[in-house]
Parts: sequence; structure tokens; C-alpha cells
Amino acid sequence: MDYKDTLLMPKTDFPMRGNLPQREPQIQAKWEEMDIYRKVQERTKDRPLFVLHDGPPYANGDIHMGHALNKILKDFIVRYKSMSGYCAPYVPGWDTHGLPIETALTKNKGVNRKEMSVAEFRKLCEQYAYEQIDRQREQFKRLGVRGDWDNPYITLTPEYEAQQIKVFGEMAKKGLIYKGLKPVYWSPSSESALAEAEIEYKDKRSPSIYVAFPVKDGKGVLDGDEHIVIWTTTPWTIPANLGIAVHPELQYSVVEADGRKYVVASELLSSVQKEIGWEHVTVLKTVKGSELEYVVAKHPFYDRDSLVICGEHVTTDAGTGCVHTAPGHGEDDFIVGQKYGLGVLCPVDERGYMTEEAPGFAGMFYDEANKAITEKLQEVGALLKLSFITHSYPHDWRTKQPTIFRATAQWFASIDKIREQLLQAVEETKWVPAWGEIRIHNMIRDRGDWCISRQRAWGVPIPVFYAENGEPIITDETIEHVSNLFRQYGSNVWFEREAKDLLPEGFTHPGSPNGRFTKETDIMDVWFDSGSSHQAVLEERADLQRPADLYLEGSDQYRGWFNSSLSTAVAVTGKAPYKGVLSHGFVLDGEGRKMSKSLGNVVVPAKVMEQLGADILRLWVASVDYQADVRISDNILKQVAEVYRKIRNTFRFMLGNLFDFNPAERVAINELREVDRYMLIKLNRLIEKVKQAYETYEFATIYHEVNNFCTVDLSAFYFDFSKDVLYIEAANSHERRSIQTVLYETLVALTKLVAPILPHTADEVWSYIPHVKEESVQLVDMPEAVHMDDEDRIVKKWDAFMELRDEVLKALEVARNEKLIGKSLTAHVILYPTDETKALIDSIEEDMKQLLIVSAFSIGGTFADAPSEAQTFTKTAIVVKQAEGKTCARCWVVTPTVGEDANHPELCPRCAAIVKQ
Repeated sequence: MDYKDTLLMPKTDFPMRGNLPQREPQIQAKWEEMDIYRKVQERTKDRPLFVLHDGPPYANGDIHMGHALNKILKDFIVRYKSMSGYCAPYVPGWDTHGLPIETALTKNKGVNRKEMSVAEFRKLCEQYAYEQIDRQREQFKRLGVRGDWDNPYITLTPEYEAQQIKVFGEMAKKGLIYKGLKPVYWSPSSESALAEAEIEYKDKRSPSIYVAFPVKDGKGVLDGDEHIVIWTTTPWTIPANLGIAVHPELQYSVVEADGRKYVVASELLSSVQKEIGWEHVTVLKTVKGSELEYVVAKHPFYDRDSLVICGEHVTTDAGTGCVHTAPGHGEDDFIVGQKYGLGVLCPVDERGYMTEEAPGFAGMFYDEANKAITEKLQEVGALLKLSFITHSYPHDWRTKQPTIFRATAQWFASIDKIREQLLQAVEETKWVPAWGEIRIHNMIRDRGDWCISRQRAWGVPIPVFYAENGEPIITDETIEHVSNLFRQYGSNVWFEREAKDLLPEGFTHPGSPNGRFTKETDIMDVWFDSGSSHQAVLEERADLQRPADLYLEGSDQYRGWFNSSLSTAVAVTGKAPYKGVLSHGFVLDGEGRKMSKSLGNVVVPAKVMEQLGADILRLWVASVDYQADVRISDNILKQVAEVYRKIRNTFRFMLGNLFDFNPAERVAINELREVDRYMLIKLNRLIEKVKQAYETYEFATIYHEVNNFCTVDLSAFYFDFSKDVLYIEAANSHERRSIQTVLYETLVALTKLVAPILPHTADEVWSYIPHVKEESVQLVDMPEAVHMDDEDRIVKKWDAFMELRDEVLKALEVARNEKLIGKSLTAHVILYPTDETKALIDSIEEDMKQLLIVSAFSIGGTFADAPSEAQTFTKTAIVVKQAEGKTCARCWVVTPTVGEDANHPELCPRCAAIVKQ
């Protein structure tokens, strides 16, 4: 007889290999067919809302690993919340306006803008944006991200634009919108103003010059034969110089050096001397900065005065303490210039070329003008030193080209008027990580007013009309009318109709006696677009609410979407648009380098999913400390894939050993063996830890806890010894049903716990669990931890046993290496325990040899009785010998009792009794 046929070996169709790249699309097709998002929403519709508001990615190009990290983190949270007492809708969004789409059409698609109207070009932009949205939507869905993909929010849709106009109008009504001539970040490469959020800093090589401005009128403080020394890295701004700023509280030295008199800050004298190369310096006198106020200097090469003024912005970090002031090219310069009535001179056009207001340099690109201006300073004897430095310099984040500060007439949103409210809103918001609050607080504290106008075609028009006398018109009536027009026709109507056709019928204004009006041609900053989403999405849609519970984006959004959303929301509602903000770092390669095509180190989500599957990528996201920068590489993904394999094998073992189990046959807790209760306690403590980690967004904790539970508690211990019961005992034996009860409870709970992170695998496992009613694990709630009496005593006892077991395993390993035994079932373990360990062993009712997976177990004596050949450990001394007897053909236990039953000469009495049943 082949006794193997009597074994209850695992039976399951659940595949050992995930084959995720092939299997996941099939599972997703099933979700699509089920309309799983709607089913989840329907199931949870009467619960409290939890809204995670999606920050819109830009609709251009394939998704990268940063997108994947972001969307997967959001999906973890939304899936968990829908399984833990909330209705958690997820409405994905896209940001669609701005320069990249214009550039994609003109450069990559060969569209000639000059051959078409603005409205026609904008329609091509819209068409391109929708193509990109469709492309990205499929890639996001392939990640397993569940959401309302058929009804996303898109910043170019009429209903979105209509609400954005209302945000603008409400801010204007409160006096927060104004037009002014101010220096702003200007991108010659984009020919447009930029907001701070559109600036990135990169190293740039610039000239470093020290220039002498001759004193014309010393006002009794200076003699009039001195030169005030300034330092700048932008020689091209010298033609725009109107003043020199000094700090009122600093001391300034009048010195004689190389036959001329100079004025510099006393604190910086030694560094200036070294930089310029003065050999002999004599300090003639010192004066306070405030005493130099209103001294008049002469421009080095124009017949123009340069007024000495006082400014708190002057520092001694570098330079001379005398700051070249060109109000048309710097924010601090502009502010202090306004105070002293210097005026604004900006001799650079929108393309970055010098104008006729810079005589001698007109027509030169500003960067090229640096050389010509420096040569002119040399020619007139004003140049004291020329060198070059490499320093961090603002660049256009789209074109990657340097920006300049340039005074232009722009529309601004006042930050200054609502700064205190903004800071209060920051304080009332929960920031994770905590340093996020400090970061955004400092940004808001220090930022200037927000330049919201752009000189582009593809965007939401600034809804302002102008009267014949040039007065801007923004009224409740015009805003409401334009908003309604946009909702009906989209914002393209602004470019398709004349101003009079965009105004309410019969509209009149005192500034237009002839009834003629013009319209603004600038569009809004794209950050105003996405920053209005709290109004255009959270308020617009019935399934959402403002404020959102959570915004979750990359750490770059403290100066981006977190900031612009806060500014518009506080302006309109007086409150933040979010209750909490969570940020993540950037994705780097395995060596911690930024990914770039030139380095060849880019890891593409689509390729990872093609090779390993989305669940592996999702498990990687769960494994990293995402609040800092994270690393990804083939090796890292291989390690994650190995963890996935262990988790999958854990599920497979449980499914295989539940093939004949009906949950109705579950054994009551108080009838389980103590070791089984111990495993249920471990499970329930896992449930508590994992749910708490979900609540605090600590997904790496879940990754490690689940991995440890699967590999250490289950595979290496419980599964290992329970095979002797599951495979060997009779199908309906109490001992076997007890273990199956634990396996079933563990299987169901663990599937639910990992469902937000591994949705494909969890749903696949769920479909194999016997007797579950719901068609998807997404339609159930998280497991609840169940506590039992005497928990602490059981845990303390069995944790102590696990320590003893570790010592036995070490002893068995030594014996195996010394060829004393083969597999552990060939061993006889003899213990010489301490008194404490002996008491522990005596208290264990389970079969010790079964728990230790050996054929014979005995107590040889006390710890002091241990023979010299014993291996000594903390809890016991151990002797390992070959077990005596024959190997049972069915259970593989080595015992002298094999063959006692004449009808079954190859079996031990235990197995003989079972096969007779």
C-alpha cells in the first residue's frame, strides 16, 4: 500500500508564481467589468466622508517613477479608508494649461502658431492635452490605482474654468487683485513672467565686478572726491542704476587706496581689499550708514545721478555693503526705490534684449551686454576688478534657461494683505512630516505678492476689461457673466469674441463714454489654475467636500500646489483648503543619484510592471521611508520581489491546507490548544499594529510587520510544525480543525490587511478563500482585533518557548554540520534545562517533539547534570543524538514502535490507527 495516498496534502489551484505582468491586467479587466469603484462607493455611501484631494499631474508625457510613488501612496490611503469606516472617494485630476503643451505643439509637432488665430492654436492645445490625459490615465490605472477615472477633474473643462473665474472675482472683490509695475521673475526664453513656484535654482557662471561710483555731492559728510564701491554679478543692470543702498546701522570706512578715496562697509574692508588687490589702505574716517543718506553719486558712464539711500536689506554676507540699486531689476531695489521716489527704469525687452533706454547697448541680448558694459566701465576708469564666479541662480523650470528680474506691468494677488491669515491657517493644519509646517510658514512669511499674469496663449484668460480711459473693470456683474460664458462655451470664447460681446448686454461704464471696451490679453499663472481646485472640484462636485482631509504631494509642492491652494482658499474662504498635508521625497537611483537620461539610470514604471508587475512596485512603495528621498534599482526591486514571494507562498500554504475546511466548523477559541491561541494573539496584535500604521501613514511599518509575521511567526514556526498535524491526522480530528481555524482566521485577516498595498494579489487570494460571500476584498472592512482572556500570560509563556526553540534549532544545526543527524526528524533531543525552563516545559501540554519537529524528546536531568558533550545555552544544555528505531513510511517520524501493528508493518501506531479509520 502507498501510504502517501492517505496523507492530507495541500490542494489549491492558487498558483505558486504570481505571473503578475500577465495576471494583473485580467484582474483589472474584472474590476472594470464589476465597476468596482462604484460598488465601493455605494457600499460606503452612508459613512463619514474622507476626502484625499488629488494634486493634478501635468498632462504631458509618460508617467515617471515620481508619479508612481505619488499615486500609489494615495491609493494606499483611499483603499484603507474605504475599508475602515469611511466613504473615501478618489477623483483624479490633470493640470493642462501652460508652456509645455505650447512647446510640444510648436517644437515637437511642427505647428506654426503664426499661421493661425489664438483660438485655433488653443484648440490644438486642448486636443493635445486630452491625448496626454488618455495616455496617462491608462498608465495610472495599470498601477492598480482605484478612482473615478471616467469622471476626473481637468483644469481646461468649462465647469472648472468657470469656478476659477469666480475665485479670481472674489479675490478682486476683497481688494486682493491689482495691476502694478513691479520687478518679477522674467523668462526671456518663455517671454513671460514667472511665479516663484516656477523657478528652480541651478549653477551659473557669472561675471563678478567691483565698480566705483564717483561722489558728486557729499552733503557735508563726504568731501566729494570719493568713490562709492559697489559689487554686482549682473553688469547688464548697470545702465538701469538709479541709486546705491547702504544699511543705516552699519559703519562705513572712507579709505585711501592706491591714490584714490573709496567708501566701503568697515566690516567688509579686508575682504574688498583682498578681492580688488589694493596694496596699501589707509582708513581716513568712519561714518554711520544713516549719515550717508541722500549723498549723491554719479552714474559711471551716463549723465545721471545715483542717490545714496538706506535699506534694511543690505547685508555684510558678501560684496561691499554698498548695494547697486536698479529698481527695474530687483524686488528689494524696487521697494526701497519706491520709498525714495527713484522711479523705475527697465531697459530690457520681453526677449531679454537691451532697449534704447540703455544708450550704447541697444539691441544686445542682456547676457552678451555684460561684456560690453564691463568694457565701458573699464574705459571710463570705473572698473576696479573683474572676475568670474559660479553661483546658484534662478532658472525657468520649464525651459531650464536663466531668468532675470524685470519690471513690467503685471497682475498680482496680494499676499501681504492676508499674510497673517495664511500663517494662522498653516498653524491650524496638520503637517506630516512636521518640518513641513516650518518650511511653508517661512515661505509665506518671506514671500512677496504673487504675480499671476502670464504672456502666453494657452491658459485661462484674466477676466478684466478696460475702459476707454484705461481703467480696469472687474465687477460682480462682469465676473458672473464671464464665469457663465466659460461654463457654457469654455474659455476659448474669450479669444473668439470681441470685448463688447463678452460683457453683459447693455453694459456701461463712466470711463467709456463711447461704449468702447478692450479686454486683457494675459492669461493666469497655471498655479492659479490648480490652486483653485478646492473651489472648482471640492465645492463643485457633490461627492466631495471642502476642506479636504488630506493633500498628498511631493515636497516640491510646499512652494507649489500646497502654497497656491492655501493662498486662494484663505483669500476666498478665510480657511485652508485642507485639514492635513502629507509630503513625500523624490525618487533617486540605487546610488542616491537623480535620475536622468544622460546617466542612463532612469527606472520606468511601465517597464517594472512589464517585468515584475504593479504589486511589486506597490510593495516597493510600502517598503521605503517615503517622507525622505527614496531609492530604486533592479537590485532593490529584486529584494522586494523576494519578500513578495514569501508573502504569496504564505497565502498559498494557507489556501492549500483549507481545501476541506468550512468556516462553520471553526473551533471555539477556548477549545483551541494554547499554541493555536498564541498564534491568534500574534495575529490580533499584527492587526492592531498594521491598522495603526495605516492611520499614521507609516507604510514601511506594515511592510516589515507583515513580512516578519509571514516569515518568522508563520512559515518558520507555525506552518513548519503544523504540517505534522495537517497532513498526518485524520481530516476531522480536533487538532487539525483547530489549526485550520487559526489558518482561516489568519488568511482572511491577512488578505484584508494587505489589500490596500497588494490589491491584485489580495483579490486573487480572496477568490480562492472557501465560503467568502463578497466578490472582492475591496468590498469588506478591515479585520477587528479580538482579545482573549489571559493574553499576556500566554504570550509571555510562548515567547519564552520560542527562545528555547531557537536554542534547540541551533543545537540541531551544529549536530547536522557534524553529521550526527540528517533532517531534524532523525534527531533525539535531550534537554538539561534550568529550573525556570523545566517549569516552562512542564506547563506545555502540546507534544514537545512535534513543536520542535524531532522524533524523540526527553529531559536528561538538571542544567547542572549536563554531560561534557552537551551544547550549553542560556536556558538549557542540549545533547542531540540519532533517534532510535525505524522511519514511519507515512509521517517520517523515527521510532522503535514502527511495525507494532502487523497489518501496517511500515507505520507507527499513530499512523496505523489513522489509516484504519
